[in-house]
Amino acid sequence: MRHFRRNVILATVLMGSMGSLQAAEELREMNIGGYLSIGHNQVPASFNVGFSFYTAAWPLLEKYPGNRFQSGLFGTWMHPQYDGRGPDKLYSDIEGGLGWWTDTHFPTETPKFIMGGVGPNFSAIANGPSHGWGNGGLYGLAQLSPWLLFPLDGLNVRQGTCGQLFGYGYLALPLTAAKPTTDGAKVPTGNHSWTLFLSTRNFKGPVAFFTPHFWSHTTVEKREWAGQLLDARPGQPNKPMSMETAYIPVRVFEVAEKGSYFRSAATLFPVDTNGNCVLMHRVTVYNKEALWNDVTRWFEGGPEVSGAINPKGAEVAKIKDGGAGWKLWPPKKGEEPVPLAWKTFASPYTPDPLTFGYSWSEQLTRATTTHGSLVRLPEYFQLTTNAHQKPEWTPISPKDVPADTRLASASFTRPFEAAPEPRTTPINKESCWKKPGPAAGPFQARPGDGSVVTYYWYRFADQPALLKADLTDEEREQLQKRVEKIHRSWPKDRDYLAPATIGTLCELDPALLVNPPKGMEAGYVPIAIRQERDSSVTPPSSR
Repeated sequence: MRHFRRNVILATVLMGSMGSLQAAEELREMNIGGYLSIGHNQVPASFNVGFSFYTAAWPLLEKYPGNRFQSGLFGTWMHPQYDGRGPDKLYSDIEGGLGWWTDTHFPTETPKFIMGGVGPNFSAIANGPSHGWGNGGLYGLAQLSPWLLFPLDGLNVRQGTCGQLFGYGYLALPLTAAKPTTDGAKVPTGNHSWTLFLSTRNFKGPVAFFTPHFWSHTTVEKREWAGQLLDARPGQPNKPMSMETAYIPVRVFEVAEKGSYFRSAATLFPVDTNGNCVLMHRVTVYNKEALWNDVTRWFEGGPEVSGAINPKGAEVAKIKDGGAGWKLWPPKKGEEPVPLAWKTFASPYTPDPLTFGYSWSEQLTRATTTHGSLVRLPEYFQLTTNAHQKPEWTPISPKDVPADTRLASASFTRPFEAAPEPRTTPINKESCWKKPGPAAGPFQARPGDGSVVTYYWYRFADQPALLKADLTDEEREQLQKRVEKIHRSWPKDRDYLAPATIGTLCELDPALLVNPPKGMEAGYVPIAIRQERDSSVTPPSSR
């Protein structure tokens, strides 16, 4: 989901038997990883043109522990839907979401959002309108909103966000026509522009979309994939809903005659005054009546469309229950990960059929911040066996941990890390970033992560992603006219997704809310071209 799937795959290779305890006094470094999952009913297969939900945003760790930390918050994966069995040896989807990644250049305790389009078999990743890697990842996403800047390092929510809901989803829009050829080859490109919609307190509406070419260009070499990717296929409506965690740091004490204990970095979840939290709400899937059909008629000369989702084209999933699969992962080959006794301190909480969260044990420590309240999960665990005689890590009180384990002095504070390299885009004067080039700029924004983002205003059809999208000049001009209609008719301050009926919405970092220059109110978009450490701000590692 958040590009640590490969970390988990590598970790599973290490599985085996737990082995004998080491008679060593040194604390071992290990990590907590795994999935917290949500169950829901199966929705009809015809609701395959998009999805949305509201997910909580909060600081998972009390202190950012360094760039090995990697975890998403609750989200999903959207794979292509097939009529029968899908192609063998072909993996591609839209995942992304809120979280922290090992390659985040400007991390804080507050999560960021990336779009996370995965090209066939991880050949490319498209994370934002000016950041990606691999075969076409840098040009996989086109900026649509004229009011929201998307930094290269990920989209920032307001610093300190503490359990508020971040609404997002993807709907296919008919922005471009299907084509019988791709890059001159006789393989087709579909007409699905999967578009990110947000619902936050200070911004609502479409942000950016995956160009159909991001998916289809790979079929020029792999023609058996033609028509099998998300440019042409609908989206699978029955998706897994979970939180995928790859690395929360842990220190472990193992001595045969003394037992095994560990301490984790201080891990936090939201909590309300009743000891509960809401983590995911209103999981919804859509068919073409939601937006596609009305937009198609609008583009063909029909009545103006507000952009609000037609509820007749929406189906809301009913939450059933949830599971917890966090485990302690040893670093050595041949050692099997052992689960945490999650149910000893948390149980599923479903205040209504559309909402999932946890009820927390009254014994857990709570803390109130200026933005909300948090509960601290147990930090100390002892290796025990459960009712089925299987090994399990059980939480214990700090006072019950033997002093000679030295776990009390284990530190998970933010380490000193070298200043990150700037994130940049091509500077070649002959590149599509320069020809025809921007219409205004440069401008700068300073989000709360301690970075400075340099951006320009491009005419929509002249942004790099569209110059690389295998569109003729005529096709780009038709797309330009369609987007100008969207800019004039779809503001940033009204609902598109159905509103949440529980909790409160989070805010995006206000530094990223921008306004087009005079004369560029419709048909122009902000494109980030560089992000670097703000020299006027004290680096987080020194705070």
